[in-house]
Amino acid sequence: MPLLVSFRALRPRRHVVALALLVTAVARIDAQLPGTVPAREWKVPWEKTRPRDPAVHPDGRIFFVGQEGNYIASLDPRSGQFRRYTIDDGTHPHNCVVDARGQVWYAGNRNGMIGRLDPTSGAITRYPMPDSTVRDPHTLIFDRSGDLWFTAQFSGAVGKLEVKTGKITLVKMPERGWRPYGIEIDAANRPVFDLFGTNKIGTIDPATMTLKTYPLPNDRTRPRRIGLTSDGTVWYVDYTRGALGRLDPRSGAVTDFPLPGGPVSLPYAMAVDDQDRIWFVETGEQPNRLVGFDPKTNAFFGGTDIESGGGTVRHMVFDKKTGLIWFGTDNGTIGRAQVSGSRTAM
Repeated sequence: MPLLVSFRALRPRRHVVALALLVTAVARIDAQLPGTVPAREWKVPWEKTRPRDPAVHPDGRIFFVGQEGNYIASLDPRSGQFRRYTIDDGTHPHNCVVDARGQVWYAGNRNGMIGRLDPTSGAITRYPMPDSTVRDPHTLIFDRSGDLWFTAQFSGAVGKLEVKTGKITLVKMPERGWRPYGIEIDAANRPVFDLFGTNKIGTIDPATMTLKTYPLPNDRTRPRRIGLTSDGTVWYVDYTRGALGRLDPRSGAVTDFPLPGGPVSLPYAMAVDDQDRIWFVETGEQPNRLVGFDPKTNAFFGGTDIESGGGTVRHMVFDKKTGLIWFGTDNGTIGRAQVSGSRTAM
């Protein structure tokens, strides 16, 4: 059953008893969590580089960034071959996306720019931030017009890059510490994003670049990644409270679903499949665990351990063409999980 938002911080004197009760509840939920999904990982050949944030190229290759290794790379899952692309020193890319022409766009998390890589020639086009205080482009996504929206976590901004002109428009958050993080595009072509430093979800009107926020009722809620289902519902993982949140943007109503892994599950990477099912990774324990949630039944299912352990799985994407979720791990792998259909040999 869903739990309407009413979590309260545990009082210190009751902490041990409450924790014991929670562990017992979690064990019961885990025992009832049905099924697993087929999954596979490839070891990235560059050690300790934090491969992350994969994106599917039109030709089937998987592009990803090496945040600590300062590179863009690709994996051909048919052959298992990797290729590494050189980028500017000090970029430390956080995220990448691939456009319809096969160009790879990436967020320069430590040099205040967005880059575009032509994987055929290796040529790079650079789009520096127009405001020097916005230093850390974080997560990118294309809107329905083919333009890029992005978050800048510690700079406290959300931006739009017009692909045809290269113009960047920034919207600063009104308070320090709001930390814009995960981002998606809704049916009205508006960006919807987590504000990880506070208990809010944000959106921006593209016509006026006006910010609107939705407060989440519990002060301890910290939404980290976000997903949208076809009915317009906003879903998010509550990293600090171990819950899956549902926000109705029409009414502002919020419902929480406590996770199978309990309050210490640290849910992080998130995706929505073509059946409007929610997928997320519990990163609070090793191995990390991929879990599904069906909004039609309000039931969790498909609990699958990440074979490499995961370390931390930070971001993942669903590929409708193949029914696969792709993810990267801090343990140095690129992986995939078949969550819809059976269209790809694992």
